[in-house]
Amino acid sequence: MKNKYIFGGAIIVVFLGVMIYLFTQTNVQYEADFAKIQSKARTFKATGTWVREKNYEVNKEERTFSFYMKDQSGREMKVILAGTMPNNFESAQSVVATGKYKDGCFYATDLLTKCPSKYEGKPQISSGM
Repeated sequence: MKNKYIFGGAIIVVFLGVMIYLFTQTNVQYEADFAKIQSKARTFKATGTWVREKNYEVNKEERTFSFYMKDQSGREMKVILAGTMPNNFESAQSVVATGKYKDGCFYATDLLTKCPSKYEGKPQISSGM
């Protein structure tokens, strides 16, 4: 009878250990300061804006999309996405790239764009009445 409880307790402990490990591995941090991203070897969600002056590059042979992104302080970083350019990239107001910084570039596995909303109201002019 005791062996059942010991075996059951061991399974619970192993299960909890695996869950804690998986939770810590998938904990991705949003970061808008590229200096912090460049100093740590972990996965980040880098937030910034596309540097339009430097354009972008699509490499069909390697199936990559690359562009330059800048943070709030103006620091720039090259982003290389393993995949294709998002459809609404050119009209994006801001970009969130998920990935890791390595060898002078940010290697992204996912890219989200925030575009201007077509549902935002136009500024209203007061009539002064």
